Amino acid sequence: MIGERLKAERERLELTQPTFAEMAGAKKRTLIDWEKGVSSPTAVQLAALAKVGVDVLFVLTGQRSQPVPATAELRPDQAALLDNYEHSDEVARQAAQRLLHPSSQRKKA
Repeated sequence: MIGERLKAERERLELTQPTFAEMAGAKKRTLIDWEKGVSSPTAVQLAALAKVGVDVLFVLTGQRSQPVPATAELRPDQAALLDNYEHSDEVARQAAQRLLHPSSQRKKA
C-alpha cells in the first residue's frame, strides 16, 4: 500500500523514477522496490521527499494532509505558474525545483 501511494505521489508531481529517487537520496532500483512494496523508505528519505512536495501523511496513511487544490481555487498567478510548470520539460522542472527549493539540493563534494 505504501508503495502504491508513493508511486501515486511521484506521478502526481510528474517526476520520473530517477529524479524522484535522487530527491529521496536513493537509487532508482531502491525506488522501484518501494513502489513494488518490497521495501519502504526511511523516515529520513520521507522527510527529504516532503521538502519537495510529497504528501507524506498520504503515503503513510492514505489520508491527505491537505486537499490538493483545484486549479480554480488558485490565484491567477499561482494557476499560471502551475500551468507553466506542467507544460515544461524535465530539465525546466528540475531548474524550477532547484530555484524554489534550494535547501533540498545536496552539496556536491
